[in-house]
Amino acid sequence: MREILGRRRRLRLRRKEGAARLDAALTFATRWQWPVLPGAGTAPAALRDGRGLGCACPDPDCAVPGAHPFDPGLLAATTDERMVRWWWTNRPTAPVMLATGGRAPCAVSLPALAGARALTALDRMGMRLGPVVATPTRWSLLVAPYTLERLGELLYSKDWVPSSLRFHGEGGYLVLPPSEIGAGQVRWERAPLPAPPALSAPAPAPVFRRTARGGGAPVGTAPWLPDVEAVLDALVEASTSAPDGGSRLAY
Repeated sequence: MREILGRRRRLRLRRKEGAARLDAALTFATRWQWPVLPGAGTAPAALRDGRGLGCACPDPDCAVPGAHPFDPGLLAATTDERMVRWWWTNRPTAPVMLATGGRAPCAVSLPALAGARALTALDRMGMRLGPVVATPTRWSLLVAPYTLERLGELLYSKDWVPSSLRFHGEGGYLVLPPSEIGAGQVRWERAPLPAPPALSAPAPAPVFRRTARGGGAPVGTAPWLPDVEAVLDALVEASTSAPDGGSRLAY
């Protein structure tokens, strides 16, 4: 009897988690126009450290279990409501992956401990941040879209950039909440927020897009995102201001 009750609880939990991921994927894709696709997901496996879950992809040594596209590939990312519904109806526990770049957000990520230090330092500096995605291993600061050419120019202009930083731009991807990956739960460290009134343009007439039911649904305003140059400058300043002359953002 206990086993039956336990299975029912696990089944209810999976259904609840699946519904939450579908809702999140639909919000990203249809309201914010962020192209998404399902990630590889996790599978029971004997990992080297004996903890967590392995990846459902064929690579037994996958470096980011569950947190990458596999089938479908990254180029399948879409904002189409019908496709998103089909994906997460068939794979309700799949992680939600964002295809970064183009018109979609990009990101700057760093190790989790360094990320926590960075946010504290940036808050002290009065830096306004956009959404921040946290996994047990890395934190990602979402920024406005940038091109690889612009990123190259920004990095070239710096005398030094913390080696712990990674840049998720055009052709890249990022896992979004409320996904679960091999390392654990993905969450918002800083939730997405609209632009403050001073930064918002006058509200345009609502834009409508056709939904799976044939009606028209207004496209919502996507969250505010900071410019990558402002975030990079602040991270470099926070890193080089360590009292011992080292880096606050080291691994």
